Amino acid sequence: MKFERLEDILLKAAEAVRPPERLTVSEAAERYRYLYNPGSYVGQWDNTIAPYLVEPMDVLTSLDHTAVVFVGPARCGKSDLFFNWLTYTAICDPADMMMVHMTQGTARDWSLGDLRRAFRYSEELGKRVVPGRQNMNVHDVRFLSGMRLLVKWPTITELSGKTVPRVWLNDYDRMPLDIDKEGTPFDLGRKRTQTFGRHGMTVAESSPGWEIERSDWQPSTPHEAPPTKGILALYNRGDRRRRYWRCASCKMPFEADFKHLSYPDSKDHIEAAEMATLDCPFCGYSHTHDPGPGQPGKRELDYYGRWLKEGQVWLPDGTVEGVGRQSDIASFWLKGVAAVFTDWKTLVLKYLKALEEFETTGDFGALKATINTDQGHPFLPPTLAGDRTPEEYHQRAKPLGVRVVPPGVLFLVACIDVQKDRFEVQVHGIGIGGDVTIIDRFAIRYSVREDGEAPGQRQRVDPAAYLEDWLLLVEAVIERSYPLADGSGRHMAIKVVGCDAYGREGVTTNAYNFWRWLRDEHHGGHHRRFQLIKGAGQHAPRVKIAYPDSERRDRHAGARGEIPVLEINTNQIKDRVHGMLGRTIPHGGMVTFPDWLPRSWYAELTAEVKGPKGWENKRRVRNEAWDLLCYCVALCLSRHVNIEDIDWSNPPSWAREWDDNDLVFYPETDGRPFEQKREVDIDLSSLGEALC
Repeated sequence: MKFERLEDILLKAAEAVRPPERLTVSEAAERYRYLYNPGSYVGQWDNTIAPYLVEPMDVLTSLDHTAVVFVGPARCGKSDLFFNWLTYTAICDPADMMMVHMTQGTARDWSLGDLRRAFRYSEELGKRVVPGRQNMNVHDVRFLSGMRLLVKWPTITELSGKTVPRVWLNDYDRMPLDIDKEGTPFDLGRKRTQTFGRHGMTVAESSPGWEIERSDWQPSTPHEAPPTKGILALYNRGDRRRRYWRCASCKMPFEADFKHLSYPDSKDHIEAAEMATLDCPFCGYSHTHDPGPGQPGKRELDYYGRWLKEGQVWLPDGTVEGVGRQSDIASFWLKGVAAVFTDWKTLVLKYLKALEEFETTGDFGALKATINTDQGHPFLPPTLAGDRTPEEYHQRAKPLGVRVVPPGVLFLVACIDVQKDRFEVQVHGIGIGGDVTIIDRFAIRYSVREDGEAPGQRQRVDPAAYLEDWLLLVEAVIERSYPLADGSGRHMAIKVVGCDAYGREGVTTNAYNFWRWLRDEHHGGHHRRFQLIKGAGQHAPRVKIAYPDSERRDRHAGARGEIPVLEINTNQIKDRVHGMLGRTIPHGGMVTFPDWLPRSWYAELTAEVKGPKGWENKRRVRNEAWDLLCYCVALCLSRHVNIEDIDWSNPPSWAREWDDNDLVFYPETDGRPFEQKREVDIDLSSLGEALC
């Protein structure tokens, strides 16, 4: 930098030694910050537009706290907190700052976009930057006072070896929570400010992004956040402040929260959203979003609102009683209802549309997004919620007939769960769009082996010890058929059978040998319709055909690379099945139950819940109905069915209407469809000898 006169040098040097201007952060923002966002807001910063930001801003300079955590939805102005703090720091109380973004790319985009605009339109802030490109590069900005602003991202290199009094972590829940196994970004950031003691400050802000980890959680105190990772875990470390409004009717304070929004149950989502009101949980008074006769409207409600720490109570006379929770972290949690740039109609409309998408497709991505970013809440996955009871499913049962194929079922899939002393079998009917109807459920308990100590009595099945017990599956399952419900006398054969191949020692070996027996004895090609199944890890493909030991033929293994095993990502499949169970619209994966199933069957269907480690049977109760339904869905996704690729206007011959379906037959005259194939099976070895 070149100076023409001595006076210029003195003026620039004075900036570095000028004493702090005695303003709060919120006061400095109103005096010095100018916003230029055409279509949204243009003008000087106005604290009355988002009054809930004033207290979080002013606590940034508190000597009682060394950290601030702000949890809030999108469009609430939380990113403006940093720019107001930067404005205050650069003009009133210079000190080095570090802004940490999610990635290097987002750090660069923010620096070249939002940060440059702040310097351009807030004149007093821009004047404090040292002129010259070398002093305002993408990741390092220098100010005339000697202050520096570092723009970084969460790596151990960037969060180590630096001493910075003021650190800001932006969009915290989209950062990795363990930086090179050294700790969380928040704790590493606090280490950078530790040298400055009470004068250091670390800030983290974000909308919730991590899922609730326990479905059975209940708050031990009114302001406690659910158990999650990320920003809400930090919030729980702090003094736990929440935003309260006062009812316009009874004057009782209540939290501005989505759960207090009321709207009619209408099929027209727009109509329902337009009628949304915020109802007082004490007297039921309905507050409207916009002001009107006797109605303060959302903006006035928040203008007179206030933050309360955990333990504090806002009395009707305006006084606050109780001792607030003590912490060196000031933590704030704002809900979407109070967000200044979001109206209640939009909140409700997004929620209803996302809920409809989940109920239709089983995909809860949109539902999670609106709950996290619009409502400001952590997400409890429907698969984790555990809110479906056996009674709920039982009430949906229909009189479809006992062990018959009802209208709409186009082919059958049977699944087998191998237990210690029995085979549990469940037969499913598949319809258009992957709809599933439970056709049958039974157990194979007794072997053809006689009890040596009790002649004439059969022994219990032992799948781990006796291969001959597996042979029972041919007639009992593979060649089984079911009558059609039309009374025509026709039956439908089973398209494919899936069987759990892993369990007690000996089960896998016998399962493999049974498959070989089906292949070698030429049982109508039964080995091609009998699929062994194995669960795979959470990072595995959804479904995949594997050949165990295919590269180690020299070992005496149970499999030698010739046996296909369907490996399934159990978490993904169970997520899909849970979504299907919640569906009530046909032709998209809806599950239907016949009314003859016992109540115990529905208990098995709800035995598992999803936790942080995946699906768990925490109560250690029977869950065969659930597992067998999951096997069925996995089989339908596999090469045996490829259900996602079926053109239902022109399906394969085994998935057509009954009059034109290859699996439908008259048992008295036709015999089973697959029995007919035995007569035309070609002996490939004999054919090879003839060709030679």
